[in-house]
Amino acid sequence: MSAPAKTTRFVAKDALIALHSARDERDVVITTMSPARDWLTLTPQSPLDVVFVPSAMGHATSLGLGLALAQPDRRVIVCNGDGSMLMNLGSLVTIVGAGATNVIVLVFQNRVYEVTGAQPMPANPDFAAIARGSGFESVFEFSDSDEWASMINDVLDAPGPVFAVLNVAPDVGIPGPKSPGPAGERARRLLDALRS
Repeated sequence: MSAPAKTTRFVAKDALIALHSARDERDVVITTMSPARDWLTLTPQSPLDVVFVPSAMGHATSLGLGLALAQPDRRVIVCNGDGSMLMNLGSLVTIVGAGATNVIVLVFQNRVYEVTGAQPMPANPDFAAIARGSGFESVFEFSDSDEWASMINDVLDAPGPVFAVLNVAPDVGIPGPKSPGPAGERARRLLDALRS
């Protein structure tokens, strides 16, 4: 099922604010690249927030799959950049092949490598078509913040795995995300939260 895309584009931070409000307290939310930078400005932060910074670009979906398989009773929401998604397209068929129905992949498509200087993407991939072709159960596309906000619960509750493309405007000139603290300490907090 796909939501009809509109011609206007919206700001990634608005999409993240809506997600921050709609998430369940048991949801794991993984952010990387520019979504991580904006997610860090939202409060309160949850111990189930995985701010994947520093990261190996492209691996947020693989991390999300691992957590989803280890925690099948939780939703795992991956907030990924379009450049990062291009670097690991194979993870989409792996998610489907693993039967991870509790994974939700949100791709923030701004058509630039934002955190490295807003270099243009080499092409304009149709991520929704790629997700459908990979076997995702529910696929959505949004280009309007009001439509996203009104449908976010439908997206989060859709049969999974779920994939949504958010056509957002680039936010050029803002520095990339910084690590929110020592990785070992963050990993320990996450493990404690997952066990509770």
